[in-house]
Amino acid sequence: METRGAGTESEAGQSIGALARQLGLTTRAIRFYEDKGLLTPRRVGQRRLYGPRERVRLQLIQRGKRLGFSLAEIREILDIYDESQDESAQLTHLVEKIAERRASLLAQRRDIDLTLDELDQLDTQCQALLERR
Repeated sequence: METRGAGTESEAGQSIGALARQLGLTTRAIRFYEDKGLLTPRRVGQRRLYGPRERVRLQLIQRGKRLGFSLAEIREILDIYDESQDESAQLTHLVEKIAERRASLLAQRRDIDLTLDELDQLDTQCQALLERR
């Protein structure tokens, strides 16, 4: 016997609240990503329904943010998946973005190491001055 609405909620689409709870996001964050054009949920009347595509995109956005990518970089990566069916082109572009991010992080690490060295030197000098008093 078939019942009305027999498809799962994820097949039909989820409400913003349900999706937010599942992914540990706020509804405000999801709306922000939608305003930025990173998500395009299906609309039924005034209600937004978020399907599997939006769920995956949100997970990719979260991962990109954890890795330190800007929203512009995340958008660029997501757009490639929308535009291209050529997986090698997608992967090549992603590898380039990863290399750029890695280089940026290594430069930041060098800057942090230099700053820590300078702070250590200053601390040593201050400690020496205090000992003389």
